[in-house]
Amino acid sequence: MLTDTHAHLHFDQFRDDLPEVIQRARETGVRRILTLGTEPESSKASLKIARDNPEVFAAVGIHPTEIFKTGESNGSRIKILAAEEKKVVAIGEIGLDLYWKEVPLQAQLPVLEKMLQIAHELNLPVVIHNREAQKEMQHFFRALGISSLRGVMHSFAGSAEDAQFYLSLGMYISFTGVITFKNFKELAVVKSIPPERLLLETDCPFLAPVPKRGKRNEPAFVKYTAEKLAEIFELPFEEICRITAQNANQLFGWG
Repeated sequence: MLTDTHAHLHFDQFRDDLPEVIQRARETGVRRILTLGTEPESSKASLKIARDNPEVFAAVGIHPTEIFKTGESNGSRIKILAAEEKKVVAIGEIGLDLYWKEVPLQAQLPVLEKMLQIAHELNLPVVIHNREAQKEMQHFFRALGISSLRGVMHSFAGSAEDAQFYLSLGMYISFTGVITFKNFKELAVVKSIPPERLLLETDCPFLAPVPKRGKRNEPAFVKYTAEKLAEIFELPFEEICRITAQNANQLFGWG
């Protein structure tokens, strides 16, 4: 059983062939897909896809780069979506992003805090985006007094020391197809994560793995990331699939 714990199936890249994309995932052995919104409208779109497809589940949230496109009431809209729908299994994609300079850190922090509060109130895990903000994220968690957090650091790009901080909170770590790239230099970081804390993801339509690099990514391609993890951890492919699927079920409770 393969799982893709991070997809954006509502994006325009899937507008013309989403049923075929999901069918290819089924044929590849992908049994669970988490599709994530980035603000209320895309969260609603993700939820509709989840309702229409039994193997797809949804996460709802406000991405840090979307903050200025949303109003003050949108935290409430996210909470309503998450509270009323069983197919919502997480709050996400949320987090911090210092790569894009349009949204200053001080505007991102209160939104992230609100999303974490909603997750806590609804007893849902979180899917955390962190781009070039490892120090800031860890400082923020410490300032809030967070000593444990049910969730995943998605598309992880930090150091082994950064990973240990999130693992100490009880979080999972997820890797994309980037680990299959020839110029990927952080295999030691990947190997520092215990297999029982690993998740698989595509982040599609972005970051297609080798041998599909340069193409539109899709959930079926998660198998290539699984194959690379199996190679890194010197485990059979079937075993890395079993472990990561079990991890995803423990986090998201999707059976």
